[in-house]
Amino acid sequence: MLSGIPLFPEQASTLAPEVDALYFFVTAVTAFFALLVVMAVVIFAIKYRDRTGDRVGAPIIGSIGLELSWTIIPFFISMAIFGWSTVVFFHLVRAPDQTLEIYSTGKQWMWRFQHIDGQSEINELHVPLGRPVKVIFTSEDVLHSLYIPAFRVKADAIPGRYSSVWFTPTKVGEYHLFCAEYCGTKHSGMIGRVVVMEPNEHQAWLSGGGGLSMQARGEQLFQQLGCASCHLPDGSGRGPALPGRFGTQETLANGATVTVNDTYIRESILTPQMRLVAGYQPVMPTFQGQVNEEGLMSLIEYIKSLPTAGQPAAAPQAGGTAPAAAVQSGPR
Repeated sequence: MLSGIPLFPEQASTLAPEVDALYFFVTAVTAFFALLVVMAVVIFAIKYRDRTGDRVGAPIIGSIGLELSWTIIPFFISMAIFGWSTVVFFHLVRAPDQTLEIYSTGKQWMWRFQHIDGQSEINELHVPLGRPVKVIFTSEDVLHSLYIPAFRVKADAIPGRYSSVWFTPTKVGEYHLFCAEYCGTKHSGMIGRVVVMEPNEHQAWLSGGGGLSMQARGEQLFQQLGCASCHLPDGSGRGPALPGRFGTQETLANGATVTVNDTYIRESILTPQMRLVAGYQPVMPTFQGQVNEEGLMSLIEYIKSLPTAGQPAAAPQAGGTAPAAAVQSGPR
C-alpha cells in the first residue's frame, strides 16, 4: 500500500496468481540486468578514468568466453520466459469445458450483459464464487476492451467479431470493470463492477430476474424471421439442418472447411453468401439491420440448444449454459 492506494489490484481469480508470478519474474530479471549494467558503467567509469586526457585506449582483442556468456545466458532466460508465458497464455484463452456463459455487448459508453436465464445488466456483472465464467462479447460501434483488473483478464471488443474472457472468482466482493480502449469522449465513464456472490445467493438473484431466457427469445426470432421454413430438422429444406452442428467442421462450396462457432453463425446470419455451405444455393437473404447484437446472441444460444437427431430438447439449466449441440445458420 502507498497512502492507501494499492500498488497492484487484488488477486480475485484463479488466473491472477499465475499472471502476477510471471509479471514479477520478468520485472525482477529486467531490474537485475538493468542494475548490473548501471553498476558496470559506474565502476568502469571510475576505474578507467583518464584525468590527463592524453591516454589512448588499448586495442580490444575480445573474449570468446565473455561473448558466449552474454549470448547463452540471455538465450536461456528468454526461452524460460517464453515457455512460462506460453503456458499462462493458454490458461488465459482456453476456458474449461463446463463454464457459465454470459453474453455482453460494448457500445458508447456502456457494457450490457445478458445471462442465459434471462437476466440483463448494464455496467454490472453478477457471477457466482468458485465457478468458471466465460464472457462472450462484441462491440456495437467502435473498438472497446473489457478489462477486469482483479481477475487479470482483458480482451478487445471488435465490431463484427466475438471475443471472450474467462475466469473463476475466488473471493466474494465487488471489483472494478473498465473499458481499456479509448472509445470516444466519454471513454473514462465506461466503467462498472463485477459482483461475486455465494452460489446460493447468485442462484436466488438469477431467479428473481423474470423474463424470457436467451434460448426462448432466440426461438421467437427464429420463427419471426422465417428461418424455420428453410432450416428443417430433417435437412430437406433449402438450408442445412441446424441440430448437432455446433462445434463441428462444415465444408464450404469452395472446398474449404470452417468450424461452426459463434462467430460463424453470426456471419452466416448477416452475410450468408460470404462462406456458402457446400450443396446449397445462395438464396438466403441477409438480416443485416433487422437483428441487433442482443438478438444475434439469442439466436446463437437457441441454435446451440437444439438437440441432435433422436435426442430430446434440453432446457438450459438455471445458472448454466445451454447444451452445445447444434448449428449453423448457413444459406437458405
